[in-house]
Amino acid sequence: MQFNATKILRTLETKLPRNAYCMLGILMTDIYPSDEWNFVFGLASIKDRTGVFSFARYDDTFYDPKARPDPAKVLYRSSRVMTHEIGHMFGIQHCVFYSCLMNGSNHLEESDSRPSELCPICLRKLQHSIKFDVLERYIALERICTELGGYFSKDAEFLRSLIGKIQQALGA
Repeated sequence: MQFNATKILRTLETKLPRNAYCMLGILMTDIYPSDEWNFVFGLASIKDRTGVFSFARYDDTFYDPKARPDPAKVLYRSSRVMTHEIGHMFGIQHCVFYSCLMNGSNHLEESDSRPSELCPICLRKLQHSIKFDVLERYIALERICTELGGYFSKDAEFLRSLIGKIQQALGA
């Protein structure tokens, strides 16, 4: 079974509260955007501030029913694509400059190879949009990734490296 992601976006548009910046629909069922495509991991509308995401294809049992379920892997993969779709809702299009969380992906291997972090260009776009302190953001993300451990451990390590470089540049 699959749901049409474009129709879901249209429905979410009518449900978006006036005081909300965006709304993300989360499904356990596979999704597709149109009859020309067989699936998408997620879909978002930059203009309408709505998005939809499916956990379905991030679980290895989707492809092989005999595969061993790995909820930690599903959480890791899903958190990245949800963040990607939310990036769209904040006005960021697919990145073509660097290896970046905002790179598009058409299959699982491509999605898995995408980094969890924004490149400098997309980071600046997000910072301009919602005004945050980069160092504070990295410290908070590192804390969360460390706490989650497992698949998030490499991200925590990378973030510690970035934090150290920023602190060194600031003379802290």
